[in-house]
Amino acid sequence: MRAVLTAVERRVLARLDTPGKIQDFLDRMPINFERGGDTHMSPRRMLKARLAHCSEGALFAAACLLYHGKPAYLMDLRAVPKDQDHIVTLFRDGAYWGAISKTNHAVLRYRDAIYRSPRELAMSYAHEYFLWRDGRKSLLSFSRPFSLKRFAPALWLTATDELDWLITALDDSPHESLAPAPYLRKRRRASTLERKMMDYSEWAEPRVKNPNALRQPRVKRRVSRPSSRRG
Repeated sequence: MRAVLTAVERRVLARLDTPGKIQDFLDRMPINFERGGDTHMSPRRMLKARLAHCSEGALFAAACLLYHGKPAYLMDLRAVPKDQDHIVTLFRDGAYWGAISKTNHAVLRYRDAIYRSPRELAMSYAHEYFLWRDGRKSLLSFSRPFSLKRFAPALWLTATDELDWLITALDDSPHESLAPAPYLRKRRRASTLERKMMDYSEWAEPRVKNPNALRQPRVKRRVSRPSSRRG
């Protein structure tokens, strides 16, 4: 990893040597609203843009952990088609699991390393994962821990192209259902108060006179769920 990074990039990653520091760094970074079209930026591009949505933040967090010789995994939280997926970075502290998360809202955030398994951690997101309009609980399944060590760093850490292929690989990886379908259908909807909390965001979307003029979706390679982020 160090061989493909610039001196400036190495200094940034060297400072971020704990999950808490990584999360603080991501919290200070504005949300990527993708005003010019869908993006899946590499950590190098993210640092240059100074913007990130959830999958970009997750890749950067994994890069920081791996830079310091610590295990790091991605986890895809898969929702119903009307909602969006969310991606977090899993880390371990001894026998316990935690998660780093880049999001613009008060939910689906950082998890301390207090969970005994990835499944137990994924279940901690189940209650707060709902459709904002009507409060229906929407989380369906989660991926098994997805390691980036199978890919050469130059393919994802410093890539200049969109990482559609990597998001597709994560989406196609084995997922485990949250619960049997009959139990998922019986879930109680989020309350009015809970839904109101989603009106609050950390970063406000910039106002422009003609938003449609900015958004020019690029032609993408196949991505199973193109809106695979809940930034």
